[in-house]
Amino acid sequence: MRMANPSGFALLLKKAPLVGAFFVGAIWQLPALALCPLPEQPQPVAVRQVVDGDTLRLTDGRSVRMIGINAPEIGRKGRTSEPYAEAARRRLQALVKASDGRVGLVPGVERKDKYGRTLAHIYDRNGDNLEAQLLSEGLGYHVAIAPNVRLAGCQQAAEQVARAAQAGLWRSSPVLKAANVKQSGFAVVAGTIGAIQRNRGGIWLELDDTVVLQIPARLQRTFPDSFFVNLKGRQVEARGWVLDRSRKGGLKPGQRRWVLPLTDPAMLKRTSG
Repeated sequence: MRMANPSGFALLLKKAPLVGAFFVGAIWQLPALALCPLPEQPQPVAVRQVVDGDTLRLTDGRSVRMIGINAPEIGRKGRTSEPYAEAARRRLQALVKASDGRVGLVPGVERKDKYGRTLAHIYDRNGDNLEAQLLSEGLGYHVAIAPNVRLAGCQQAAEQVARAAQAGLWRSSPVLKAANVKQSGFAVVAGTIGAIQRNRGGIWLELDDTVVLQIPARLQRTFPDSFFVNLKGRQVEARGWVLDRSRKGGLKPGQRRWVLPLTDPAMLKRTSG
């Protein structure tokens, strides 16, 4: 992991004195940070609005989707907010405010999502990673979506802090048994791997004969051969955005209704064996 270069950092601050000067002290604090230290020089930016627990709107007009965290959804258009959604937004607001509304932005390898939002890691004035902070407090789920996965390990560790403490979302386990999946959307699903099949669409892992985990063909190269060793018959925990295939013109014979695409090996964890 490449750390911020002090001389280059100083030059950056000289170019953007109004929104960058607070980072000077962060250089000296990096060795003490336990969760996701700065991987490179950040872009100093100012925040106009905290949209929800994982999205910011900047004063330059950009919307930023924070990499590595999926916060509960805020209720809109008459819908009820998911548990801890408001708490996640308030906490992110407090973290941004404590940083005087100015944060450091480190763009992902893939810089934009399908909605045109900037994909980036966000750091406060002390050099602390805000995704890791929220994850460690149980205010979001860790997600890893290739190719933006360079901090996946430390973000997983941050989430584990919350799980061990039963904080936030983990106060009452949100993990669903595969048989209990009833709707599309983000979910953490537990079950046992059955059949493993390969075709032009990718690799398909059956989970308790109810849910199918899909590794899309375009992402197969990110899953090493070791990922599949002794996987069949193992109990696992998978996470991602569940899709309802019945909405696309009906199911073919033998097809499972629920599909959960895996976007990185970090999105599946063996829980036994």
